[in-house]
Amino acid sequence: MIIKSLELADFRNYETLKIDFSSGTNILYGDNAQGKTNILEAIFLSATTKSHKGSKDKEIIRFGKDEGHVRTILEKDNAEYRVDMHLRKNKSKGIAIDGQKIKKASDLIGRLNVVFFSPEDLSIIKNGPSERRRFMDMELCQLDQIYLNSLSKYNKLVIERNKVLKDLYEHPENSVLLDVQDKQLYEYGSIIIKTREKFIKDLNEIIRPIHEKLTGSKEYLSIYYEPNVTADDFEKKLRSVRQKDIYAKQTTVGPHKDDFSFIVQKKKDDESLAEGIDIRKFGSQGQQRTASLSLKLSEIEIVKKAKKENPVLLLDDVLSELDSNRQNYLLNTIGDIQTIITCTGLDEFVNNRFAIDKLFKVTDGTVSSEN
Repeated sequence: MIIKSLELADFRNYETLKIDFSSGTNILYGDNAQGKTNILEAIFLSATTKSHKGSKDKEIIRFGKDEGHVRTILEKDNAEYRVDMHLRKNKSKGIAIDGQKIKKASDLIGRLNVVFFSPEDLSIIKNGPSERRRFMDMELCQLDQIYLNSLSKYNKLVIERNKVLKDLYEHPENSVLLDVQDKQLYEYGSIIIKTREKFIKDLNEIIRPIHEKLTGSKEYLSIYYEPNVTADDFEKKLRSVRQKDIYAKQTTVGPHKDDFSFIVQKKKDDESLAEGIDIRKFGSQGQQRTASLSLKLSEIEIVKKAKKENPVLLLDDVLSELDSNRQNYLLNTIGDIQTIITCTGLDEFVNNRFAIDKLFKVTDGTVSSEN
């Protein structure tokens, strides 16, 4: 799978844009705040229906306009596909594939798999649990339609249940709704928990050798899933905390409270492993950043394994945040993957003798090809 071209109209700071990509390495360079990241955001939107920043559609549309458009041409197995997005300020976005409007945004997810890596991702280890859940959910939603549907329904149920809990004082008769909602929460929540368990198990097999190479075989990384409640206990737990939830006016148990930990063991001189430390709390900044890089590199392998194809790799000014060893490892990992990279200057690529297939200069919402 590769992205052949991208067209934008009234998207962020672009009035219009048409850009054709190479199937290899594409570099977008220019000063900060010129629109480089906006191009990656449009690609991510075409793959996931969401902004990687969490922005709403009305925030993505060009200032002063009521609607915007994104068109992405994809190529897979020598066949072309067109994805059109119509962004509207006061309505949900319209999405069409090859001219045919789709009923649900979720029908698009999984057609184009992307791995997005930005400097903010280097903080995923030390940030709060919601950031780590978001990473896991974004990956699983691209790979597993059942998970995507279950998560969407589960999140809506939590919102609806919380509303019932908040209104119970004035509408005590609505307490009967909680029994129905709890049964549905258990149904979808159990799927989420079991899928996450398997995901972390598979992730460990991929991330361990990557992390060992990044650390020169000096550290051993393990990831542990920390479910708020197990699938087997979820239904019982929901009943047992009913009064607590009514008092708190929110749903206090479930996979929306999950987390996962990163345990690093250092190798001793005798090749044995020292006692592990949870680097979320006790790791150095270097350990946290290396584990984050290992996590993002693992995404590439996960997609290859699950989809039998390469994802598109989006690197948003991340190389400047890495030392030369980690830069080299990342660049050597890219291989035959279509990659779109943003940067402020070209020195880092020249120094690494990096092969650039297509080079673009980005200046104040205009893009010019330089080769």
